[in-house]
Amino acid sequence: MKKLMLLLPVLSGVLWGSAGIFVRTLDAFGFDNCTMIFMRILVAVILLFFGILVIDRKMLHVKLRDLWLFAVCGIFGILGLNLCYNQAMVGLTMSLAAVLLSMSPVFVMVMATFVLKEKITSRKIICTAMAVLGCVLVSGVLESGSGMELSTVGVLAGVAAAFFYALYSIVSKVAMKRKYNVFTITFYSMLTGTIVLLPFADWDIMWRFAAEAPVGNTIFILVNALFTSILPYILYTLSLSYVDAGRVSILAAGGEPSSAMVFGLIFFSEKPTVLSLCGLAITILALWLLCAPGKTGAEEDVHAAQSP
Repeated sequence: MKKLMLLLPVLSGVLWGSAGIFVRTLDAFGFDNCTMIFMRILVAVILLFFGILVIDRKMLHVKLRDLWLFAVCGIFGILGLNLCYNQAMVGLTMSLAAVLLSMSPVFVMVMATFVLKEKITSRKIICTAMAVLGCVLVSGVLESGSGMELSTVGVLAGVAAAFFYALYSIVSKVAMKRKYNVFTITFYSMLTGTIVLLPFADWDIMWRFAAEAPVGNTIFILVNALFTSILPYILYTLSLSYVDAGRVSILAAGGEPSSAMVFGLIFFSEKPTVLSLCGLAITILALWLLCAPGKTGAEEDVHAAQSP
């Protein structure tokens, strides 16, 4: 059962990789970035709230001294990640922005060493390097030619997105160590993000989108919240209870661009190149090596993650 927990961050990465399907649809309708994010996490907050009421209302109880954890996760880990990543895609190519985001495991390993006292093992370093290389190949950056235009703001935003992604991993794990449930962490983090984005949301376009096809678009909105907010954050956060933060971040980072490539092929007929297929193979190999048992393998990391 513990080994199955290693699949959770991979699944969260796969779900995050599906975001492009929803983003392209909403962008074509005229949504701005803030409204896209707001609508997604607002619906997620509502669904999580009623889900918690049904499962166990005690999960809504938090200590005042721990509110900063949820604020950091929501404002920086969720909003910071999404807003900076969107800005990176504006200033850079989508492929380069994805590569910068895949650097998050590096930040996680460094921060986890100081905050969570997790060890940086040779296996983690090798698998991180392999995963980043795989992401580079999958993204198509090496095939875009030397004419690629770089934006300083875009590069800084991409690095910031990777940092905020890592920050969510570390702070949410701290919250888990304080015995907070995964649903509690996800709910209050997204609630904080919703409150911050409230003044910037375009309610008119949200109503118009829902009114254009009441049944179809309502289902689309619900699936968007479920696939890109609720499930990936719950799976990712839950895995932090059993696996160390460094390993979780590598598994999620490896799954996201690879799944995005597959979704692009299925939904948008984006044919993968030889290099992207090689990148997919390298990424899968990196994830397999990371999960394979050994002297520094998954069992020791699971045990370390559960230790006080």
